Amino acid sequence: MKPRPAGGRALDRVLGRACDARVWAHQSAAVRIGMAGVWLLLLVHEFPRRERIWGPDAPWSWRLAEHSLDRSHAFSVLRWSGGELWFEVFYVMSAAVAVALLLGWRTRTASLLFLISVLSLDHRNENVLNAGDTIFRITAVYLVFTRCAQVWSLDARRRGRAPDTGDRTGVVLWSVCGLVLVWATLLALLTGGWALLLWGCWAGQAVWRGVRDRPGVRRPLELIGHLLHNGAVAMMMIQLCLLYGSAGWYKIQGAPWQDGTAVYWSAGLDWLEPYPALSHALSSHALTVLALTYGTVLVQVAFPFSLLDRRVKNVLLALLFAEHIGIGLLLGLPYFSLSMIVADLVFLPTGFLVAAGERAAGLRRRSAGAAGADSAGGGGAGGGRPAPDARGAEAGTAARSEEHAEERAEEGEGVTPSW
Repeated sequence: MKPRPAGGRALDRVLGRACDARVWAHQSAAVRIGMAGVWLLLLVHEFPRRERIWGPDAPWSWRLAEHSLDRSHAFSVLRWSGGELWFEVFYVMSAAVAVALLLGWRTRTASLLFLISVLSLDHRNENVLNAGDTIFRITAVYLVFTRCAQVWSLDARRRGRAPDTGDRTGVVLWSVCGLVLVWATLLALLTGGWALLLWGCWAGQAVWRGVRDRPGVRRPLELIGHLLHNGAVAMMMIQLCLLYGSAGWYKIQGAPWQDGTAVYWSAGLDWLEPYPALSHALSSHALTVLALTYGTVLVQVAFPFSLLDRRVKNVLLALLFAEHIGIGLLLGLPYFSLSMIVADLVFLPTGFLVAAGERAAGLRRRSAGAAGADSAGGGGAGGGRPAPDARGAEAGTAARSEEHAEERAEEGEGVTPSW
């Protein structure tokens, strides 16, 4: 039997990697947790000002918002009603969806609802946020197509511990979503494209649940899901490379970036100066300003090419993190900086993320063990303490159960979409 040519073996490796559900599992989970956490932080921070930003009586009035949505053909659930109650319910539900996505609870549904939440609030008033809202929108779209709950999620833990039990919660959630879609469709609140998309996602969940016990049909659908996951993560990386590359080359064309004074002028803007003393201290050192100006351009232009070498990429990624932290502190743009840092997590090495996850799990187990020991030591006189052997057996069983759940998720057994 003749050996396959080198080109054929390379193609097999590429196809095998593209169809592997474990590729970029930790990166997509990190982006999911980060984006949901930052969006939740934004909603909580703006809660006292929510009426003036997105409410029915905001300065950007409802009539202006409708005119803008008609021109851009953008989507916003807030357009369905101009009442105060609808806005308050939607705002609270948006925070709840962010929590669900952060924890990885019913992630397939939560990711779609998260996209709807981000689009609805952003399109209601596009004049109040900064460029960070663009990163939120782009990342939310890609998260819908990823299997971002394979690790570090309640879905992975539930599937690892009880993969064959019934899913009543999922059925109830699917039914409630169906009723909302029926209501919106009957009242003509959905345009053709969005109605087709949402009804397609809803019907797809029902089809998957009906065929998931049939291996002949399940396997092709799983492969399609793996391809969508890997393709979405790859597109996220490409999007960020285009963003950094275009930003760097655009800066080169500006005179302040060419003569090395751009950071000086940026630090002197009164309306983007949360810490004047820090900004003045930075702008008073000409050499530091020159190095930061040229260094920013160099890092942004070089980052897309650094993906060819892992070590160089990791160094430039750390410099990008430092750059975004500086922007958040000096220019008062925390959510833009946080959204960019979270999006850049997709480039982190898998080994680093696995080690960070194991360290966090170890700290959680030690904290739980310490809390359990304190509870046992402070028990009532009638309760008594469990024997040391029993406590050790219980801790060992819990640890083995958690490790087993993580191993099943890593092996691809926990990649079934959940409602």
